[in-house]
Amino acid sequence: MSIRTQRVASVIKQDLSKILLDYQHNNIITITDVKMTPDLSIARVYISVIDSSGADETVYQMLSDKKTAIRAALSALLRHQLRKMPEIEFYRDETAEYASKMENLFRKVKDIPPAPPEDDKK
Repeated sequence: MSIRTQRVASVIKQDLSKILLDYQHNNIITITDVKMTPDLSIARVYISVIDSSGADETVYQMLSDKKTAIRAALSALLRHQLRKMPEIEFYRDETAEYASKMENLFRKVKDIPPAPPEDDKK
């Protein structure tokens, strides 16, 4: 990633987090990462959702449906910084789930007693 793409990703992450505050209703939407394509045409936004009702999928679907409105709001904030507003693609960030799964596996392995050494006596 070049310095330019990193800077644009950082600015998009900062401004997009302000916009997504309006879409939080009994849930928490967190932007974990933004990755830009080298030509700055696509912004891949990785988000994590914590929903008290357990309906995470509806939040992801709502963000996907409102993508054009979110892009328009972001364009208004970045109009003097970018020539062309990149397309926004939302992706689910599954890092927390993966870390939790690995932690549970490590706990299971830790709780299993080691196998006794086998005797080679015959």
